[in-house]
Formats: sequence, C-alpha cells, structure tokens
Amino acid sequence: MALSGTQSIMDASPRTGVAKAYAALSVAIVLGSYVINAMDRTLFPLILPEVRGEYGFDLPEAGLMATVFTIGMALAGLPSGYLLTRFTRRFVVQLGIFIFSAATVVTVLAAGFGDMLAYRAITGIGEAMQLTALLAIVSSYFARYPGVGIGAVNCAFGLGAVFGPLLGATLLAVYGTWRAPMIAFGIIGFAIVVSVFLVHRTVILVLLSCIAGLAIFGFLGMYPTYLREELHFTPANTGTIMSVYGLGVLVSVAGGFLGDRYPARPVLAASFLVAAIIGWLLFNGPVDFMTQAVLAFAFGVVFSGAIYVNLAACHVRAVKGELSGLASGIFVTSFYTAASVAGYSIGWLAAEFGWTFAGDLQLCAACLVGILLAIALRPDGMSLSAARRA
Repeated sequence: MALSGTQSIMDASPRTGVAKAYAALSVAIVLGSYVINAMDRTLFPLILPEVRGEYGFDLPEAGLMATVFTIGMALAGLPSGYLLTRFTRRFVVQLGIFIFSAATVVTVLAAGFGDMLAYRAITGIGEAMQLTALLAIVSSYFARYPGVGIGAVNCAFGLGAVFGPLLGATLLAVYGTWRAPMIAFGIIGFAIVVSVFLVHRTVILVLLSCIAGLAIFGFLGMYPTYLREELHFTPANTGTIMSVYGLGVLVSVAGGFLGDRYPARPVLAASFLVAAIIGWLLFNGPVDFMTQAVLAFAFGVVFSGAIYVNLAACHVRAVKGELSGLASGIFVTSFYTAASVAGYSIGWLAAEFGWTFAGDLQLCAACLVGILLAIALRPDGMSLSAARRA
C-alpha cells in the first residue's frame, strides 16, 4: 500500500472539471465518517451510569473511562503522521476507522475495568489515525482557506454531537442495554470503512441505479394502469403493449456489448438522454396503440436493455476483482430500494397532479439528472474490459 506516482483523489488537490466535483464528494464522505467518531464520544458519557451500575466503577474510575481515549490519541498522533508519509491518506483513514469501530464493539465484551480501559484507549488510537489523515485531506483540498477546512472537520464533530446522544438514548430505551448503541455505532463505522473504499467510485453509480429503479418500476408498476384508466385501452391491447416491452429487453446482450466496447460515461449519458426523451413521449406524445407499442419497445431497449445492464456492469468494473460480489450487492440494493417505492411515488404524483406531470417528473426529469451524473463519472475509475481489470 506504499505510495506510488499516482495517488487517490484524496491525496491531491483537485483542479478542474470532473476531478474537482469528484474530489468535493470524496471530501464530504470522509468528513461524514468523522461524524461517527463524534457520536461515540458523546454516547459513552451518556451510558456511563449503566456501565457503572453493571461493573461497579467508582466516580474517578468512570471519569477516567470516559476520557481515556485521549491518551490513545496523544500516543498515536505522531505515528499517524509517519504513516501518512508511507501510505495513502485514504488507507490511513480506513485503518483508523476500522480500529476505532472494532474497539468500540469489543468494549461490550469487557470483563472488568482493565480491559475496558484498554479498549477505550484503543478507540483513541483509531481516531488519531483518522483525524490526522482527515486534517491533511481538508488542508490540501482547502489549500487557500485551510481554516475553513479545519472548521468543516469540527462541524462534522458537531453533527455527531447532535445526533449521537439522541440516537444513543433511543437505542438504550428500546433495547434496555448500554451495549446496543455501542454495537450499532461500531457497525456503522465498519460500513463507513467499506464506503470510503467503494463509494468514491460507486456513489454516482448508486444514484444512477436509484434513478433507474424509480423509472423502470414506475413504468412496469403503473404504466398499464395509465394505459387502461387514462387512455382507455382494453386489457388485451395493454397486455400486447407490455409484451412488446419485453421484446425490447431481449436486446440486453447488445446493450451490454456497447458498455464493454465503449467508455461508461458516454454510454450511460447517451442512454439516459434517449431515456428522458422516451419518458416524455410516453405521457406527452401520441396516444394511439401503435405509438405506445413502439415507445414501450424503445423503453425496454434503452431502460432495461442498456441502462440496467450497464449500470450493473459498471458497479463491478468500479472495484477490484475480489470486491465484485460486494459491488453487485450494492447495485441490487440501490436499484431495488428505489424500485420498492417507484409504484407508490408515481401513483401519488398522478393522483395529485395528473399522469403527465407524474411521467415527466419520474421518467423524464429523473433521467435528465442521470445525464449529469453520468457525465460526472470518473473515466479512470472503470476499466473497459475484464482483461484490463486483470
């Protein structure tokens, strides 16, 4: 993991275009990771009475337990700085969050004062690594205004201080044990470790997958109702149109070939552009049977045969081979989470504002946003083929 000539976006100050937008998103994510640390720092003093009651700590011992993490931070500060000279900032952030989260979870297994004190001190070591790298990241990004960058870090702590006690108190009340919020916050930290590695390459793909899920299942779930109740098509004609949509999906292999042959950014941007046009025509164009059948076929080709296929493939291309399964899971979760509310959302929009507005918003306007997100994809974040990934 030693530094090479090419560092991650977190390790260099961005300059222009897509790299600048991508770097801003990256910085926002690592700032968000610091919120979790702050949540724990405000949580433990809150649950300290329950911990004291179970372990029998006196007040001085409890006070030491609440602040001993600072010893870990003090001891790890300089070594963390040394690590930054040998490894990437992102790696140091990930390692720090992992250590912090693991020690947080293990705290619930403590047998007594000594080992719990050690676990709480180790959380400080993890936080020192994370904070040291984070300060370097924001100082580099906010090169002209380093005070603003440091202020942003402190604001992240403030957010954690706001939400940590509220969430911690809720979990404590619901589960009746101080261990519940500790475990929950530790698990969130582990999720952040994965996110810091993956999300910088896949967050745009996650958003695109959500847009695709809303559009595709908005169509599949409610378009037949639109045909029957708004356009007064017979059940037979509606069934035929939806079958024609299925024919369009059969071009999926060709759609996948385009994604393998050409870079993801133009393929997805062009696909979402055509999809936006189709989405608009479905609810604003001619309403005769033949036109709707052609549009349904085109929907199958573009939305399902091109967008769905290439988004799934891009998620896998965006990570190293050993993480492809996790990337696939992220695609499935993001796509079908959005799909789960797609029918309700387009139905609510249609009931409140009419079918035209509903289709324009959920199928057309959403795809216009998709174009911008696709353009923002980093071209160096994905390979064009499995051979190049190898």
